[in-house]
Amino acid sequence: MSPHRLIMICTMLLSLIACNPEDASINTSEENEAPQSSAPATIETDTIDDYFGTAVKDPYRWLEDDLSPDTTEWIATQNQHTRDYLDDFTLREEISETLYRLINFEREGAPFFEGDSAYFYRNTGLQNQSVLYRIDENGEDTVFLDPNTFSDDGTVSMSGVSFSSDGSLVAYQLSLGGSDWRRIEVRDVKTGALIDTALENVKFSNIAWVGSSGFYYSSYEKPEGSELSEKTDQHLLFFHTIGQPQVSDELVFGGTDDEKSRYVSASVTQDDRF
Repeated sequence: MSPHRLIMICTMLLSLIACNPEDASINTSEENEAPQSSAPATIETDTIDDYFGTAVKDPYRWLEDDLSPDTTEWIATQNQHTRDYLDDFTLREEISETLYRLINFEREGAPFFEGDSAYFYRNTGLQNQSVLYRIDENGEDTVFLDPNTFSDDGTVSMSGVSFSSDGSLVAYQLSLGGSDWRRIEVRDVKTGALIDTALENVKFSNIAWVGSSGFYYSSYEKPEGSELSEKTDQHLLFFHTIGQPQVSDELVFGGTDDEKSRYVSASVTQDDRF
């Protein structure tokens, strides 16, 4: 488990202790409590919207601009306040040891078949992400995809693993730092080699193969400005043909004003006909 994830869990646990000290199994006597301090004030504006005659206040809308200097300063102040609180809390080490003890055990998922091979996920205990293993014809398991190796600091996560119909190719999505914007990589199952260049700027998508010729995926046009806060309301469905550049991917559905604010995805029947 990464330090960042452990801190997040510790913070949640500290919140529970603060709300229900009588139910906590860890000693929360006064000498162990962190000093109480007021959170930094957040500026409230007089922003008001009128929705069909109803006035709706939105005093914190200025925080939606994640690139503004005011928002950057607010984030830094809040982070420092949280850091000061956690650093002064004397139970952190005890909580950390308890969490490590509870989480550190090996676990495996159920096996599944793709093509001629069986696969399963395994986590040795404290790995950030479970590793995908393949079982060979002799019953031996080997690492097939280890998302923990995709970045040195553990900020790249893998999801949406999908095999082609014959099991010869595998596509999966990668996210940096938990972002909804992802990239799709495709590998040859037998050699492990990357096929094509990665598809970029994919968002809220599944991967629906048609045989091994290509797959459907969904995305938006990349917004100008901040990827985290700019509005995206035209979900588009594309078909990517293996061996072709992403710029030539066919737009199958979406892109008109009548199709705004909808999620679009595709699925393919088992016989690849529809």
